[in-house]
Amino acid sequence: MTKNNQSVAKALQIIEIMAAASGPMRLQDVSAKLGLPASTVLRFLGTLTQFSYVVQDPGTLQYSLTMKFCRLGHLVRSQVRLVDVVRPFLVRFSEEFRESASLAVEEEQSVLYIDYVDGPDHMLQTLQRIGKVAPLHNTGVGKILLLGYSDDSLDRLIKMRGLEASTRNTITDKVSLVKELHKIERQGYAIDNEECEAGVKCVAAPIKDYTGKIIAAVSTSGPISRMTPPRISEIKEGITRMAREITRTLGFQPEGRLARADGAALRVIRGPVAKAGGRR
Repeated sequence: MTKNNQSVAKALQIIEIMAAASGPMRLQDVSAKLGLPASTVLRFLGTLTQFSYVVQDPGTLQYSLTMKFCRLGHLVRSQVRLVDVVRPFLVRFSEEFRESASLAVEEEQSVLYIDYVDGPDHMLQTLQRIGKVAPLHNTGVGKILLLGYSDDSLDRLIKMRGLEASTRNTITDKVSLVKELHKIERQGYAIDNEECEAGVKCVAAPIKDYTGKIIAAVSTSGPISRMTPPRISEIKEGITRMAREITRTLGFQPEGRLARADGAALRVIRGPVAKAGGRR
């Protein structure tokens, strides 16, 4: 890495450290977290201040990021279309695994498929054609999207949409559905075990935005003759890997870890967090 690239990397690390902090930071605190001399950090903060990305409180001498980052974020967000970001990943997955690949979002308490790459047998075009709408409770992508539901939201969904059985495997009661959602949350992927269409299985994984919120899901589907347990085990690794890569592309980083210029991770000390418990 060249000296100039190292400088850019250090400046970005300072920004990430300050963004992860709970409030303004002293020079010494930034220096300690980054592991660099205070004099070096001060030069970077001076440049960031000059370009209005950082401001220093004249009373406390502490540093804070400015709202200029919000403006940049808004501009970037306005330029990014989810379909454009995800499409290359769907194509790559389909080519690698020789299976279909779909991108879906929630719209009006239903699944809406917004992109699709066909598999080799073309058997699922009618189910997952772009613009197709499907239930949330009996599809792999739908169950992924339900992870963002509170208990009250789930009750409203059941009242408005019901939990209608599409096959004999469809989950049709709230208790079983909540149990399934907890399982999905733990394992990081969902399986539609002939719940939406008889003879078809699906594996789905979540896409998160830069805040960590689930905004979409990717999935792959195939006939039960091909979707054997060993095949599903192989595919779930590929689909979750694809989802993680897309999520990173959208700017999300796991809690408490920041990227370092050398490819390692920089640990960020956080305050106490709530223990995992009931559904959000």
